[in-house]
Amino acid sequence: MDMDTRLLRCFTAVAHEGSLTRAADRLLLSRPALTRQIRQLETQLGTELFTRSDAGTALTDAGAALAAAAPAVLDAWGGALCAARGAAARADRILRVGFVSGGPDGLTRRIVGEFTRRRPGWRVRLAQAAWDDPTAGLAGGTADAALLRLPFPGQEALDIDVLLTEERWVALPAGHRLARRAEVDFAELLDEPFVAAPPEAGWWRDYWLAADERDGRPAKIGAVAPTADAWLTAIAGGHGVSLTPEATARSCRRPDVTCRPVRGVSPGGIGVARARGTEVPQVVRDFVEACVTARDEPERAGA
Repeated sequence: MDMDTRLLRCFTAVAHEGSLTRAADRLLLSRPALTRQIRQLETQLGTELFTRSDAGTALTDAGAALAAAAPAVLDAWGGALCAARGAAARADRILRVGFVSGGPDGLTRRIVGEFTRRRPGWRVRLAQAAWDDPTAGLAGGTADAALLRLPFPGQEALDIDVLLTEERWVALPAGHRLARRAEVDFAELLDEPFVAAPPEAGWWRDYWLAADERDGRPAKIGAVAPTADAWLTAIAGGHGVSLTPEATARSCRRPDVTCRPVRGVSPGGIGVARARGTEVPQVVRDFVEACVTARDEPERAGA
């Protein structure tokens, strides 16, 4: 019997949430549409997977058995798709490089230039990920390598070369009381509302809230932004301030957002990340070598 993985993903969402309404919100579906998907799956299997009541949705014995097995099936199918897409990209001489927020433009240009010099005929496809995926596609297999802000969740499972370190700045609404300062002390921001990444980003969100440097005082969240554009819009609208990498701050061209250096918070960094292991394709290794060469170019030029 053929099984539509879309139906299986709908089922796992309901099983995880224990509620059709919450699962529908998570999947960006209407509740009636999700109900139809579940009923279609139950028809194909010939058994009920849930019992429904005013208290919510509970798994039947058959549903519990499927819920236990489904994640492995979906992970295997996702891995197969990623492997096929990766092979297709390499056949087309395309290297997929993910990022979450942009690094210094000069460094990125040098990296791409050095890579194409090493691999004539190849192209680098840069893809920006949402903030709820701090690995920028590496964890899900949709990127071959990634240029990432350090630290980030999941980095202990990857091989990383550090390319540079940079200070954290603060992005403020242009009319903010601190916007005219040449430099801002982090202590002056402790009571400010912050624009934060989604909770799914975990401790990476906490890092950009400087949770470890607040002496136990919780951050006030003025807005949640899943993307860089939403983040800038929220700051410009006065919903909060936010720490940001120096390169992002210096490249910001919005007249309604002002960025200033911050005293009292530790610096971050940028690294090139890739999967760990001996099976990493040589073209990915070449990209990493290109990153290291581009990092060291200014030193060689000034020597």
